[in-house]
Amino acid sequence: MPSQLIHPGPEEAMLCLRAMRSVVARADGVPPASRAIMEAAKGAILNIDADIDALPPITPAELAAGVHTAGLADQFVQAMLINVLADGTPDPDCMQRVESFAAALGVAAPALRTTRLLCERHMILFRLDFMRRSHIKDIFVDQYRHHGGIRGVAAALLGLRGLHEEPELAKRYIALGDLPADTFGYAYFHHCRDQGFAFPGEPNGFPEAGAYHDMTHVLAGYGTAPEEEMLVGAFQAGYKQLNPFYVMLFVVFSFGTGVNVTPVNQPHITSILATPGLASRFIQAVERGHQVNTDLSDGWDYWPVLRLPLAEARRQLNVVPEQPA
Repeated sequence: MPSQLIHPGPEEAMLCLRAMRSVVARADGVPPASRAIMEAAKGAILNIDADIDALPPITPAELAAGVHTAGLADQFVQAMLINVLADGTPDPDCMQRVESFAAALGVAAPALRTTRLLCERHMILFRLDFMRRSHIKDIFVDQYRHHGGIRGVAAALLGLRGLHEEPELAKRYIALGDLPADTFGYAYFHHCRDQGFAFPGEPNGFPEAGAYHDMTHVLAGYGTAPEEEMLVGAFQAGYKQLNPFYVMLFVVFSFGTGVNVTPVNQPHITSILATPGLASRFIQAVERGHQVNTDLSDGWDYWPVLRLPLAEARRQLNVVPEQPA
């Protein structure tokens, strides 16, 4: 989805909802996570009410003829991909329908190829294609640009594997625990220590260029359970300027499809968006992230902000509170 969600008018909204059902329905009906996303989208994005099971089918040509709002076609193709990935291994027939609707809408998104490779179980090519477009690649590009060039990248990779440490760098992060208890830095320090996460410079520590991820947890107020990681991914997609949709794909692959796209072990989880209320929070997280006035993933200088009271850091970055679903 684009970082700023488009809310179409009622006619386009109904066409999109009909098309989504046409795409995701299987022999036994609409699967649970996809149904939850569609139900949440009816109120949060489409602003319509309709019985999903009673929606008439629609052809790609009919949808294309009725979609006129700028950007809506791209958003809808991305939404289709999320829906077909949300309930485990994507169904080949569903993926074929996604591609037919995307072609009719004139959308040729790279994520279509990434998902097609997964659907055909070309797992090495799938992972390579995902990694070269993902926020993980962006972290190492940022590490190169802002944290020591090629040596910084090598140190980060070795550090992740516990083969390198930089005590002076680690001291800077550890010192955040001495800040006043109301500060952003103090909250970040205890978030990491409470979860057993190493700081940059410590063995198994994350690269400095990726420290924004756990800072996002603190700023957005999301925990580290899989459901909350879904929300952090959506929030990051909201504020990220480069390839935001691939951040969303990362969490959907991890906790919807059950495919691990990280270099570390992950629990096997599928259909997490079927959890009651989570799909609505997921959509809200994208819109909360979009309101953030800084791309925290792109060379953000977080050190001055870490010393602020957490409430003031949120105010300066325009992190709005989560509203009840």
